[in-house]
Amino acid sequence: MTRVCLLGDPDVELTYELLSRETARDALATYEITEPFPNSVAVDTVSLGAAVSLLNDLDWYLARFVDEAFVREPSIDPDEWLSRDLARAVRDGDVPPEETDQRLKVFGLVDGRPVEPLYVRRTQGSIPEYDLRDVDETLVVRVSEAEFSGE
Repeated sequence: MTRVCLLGDPDVELTYELLSRETARDALATYEITEPFPNSVAVDTVSLGAAVSLLNDLDWYLARFVDEAFVREPSIDPDEWLSRDLARAVRDGDVPPEETDQRLKVFGLVDGRPVEPLYVRRTQGSIPEYDLRDVDETLVVRVSEAEFSGE
């Protein structure tokens, strides 16, 4: 199963905002919604294509209520996430799955909540240590070249 995770903007209650609007509620109706992080929404889809399609269906809401949208495709990596842009590029065949692991956005997790990201490159198969603050653990998101360079 491919998982989609949306991290809500801190100024909104994401679950409420999505489920109180008919179009978003209809798009999410067939999924079991979980909350892996505070103020987040996650669902399991059948494929990377279905995950990207769901994100496209929710685009209006993502622009208004979501800080981050991630996709975890176990066939690419069981633990690391893809950014929405990178997931789309892989689905469209623009980036081969095996070439997604170099550019990373690593979030610290404090009390289960993602905190400021650190952009790093994987070197010799290792991820540099998160050093922006003391954290309980990290959340690794693979990002596109454009996202990594800030374009």
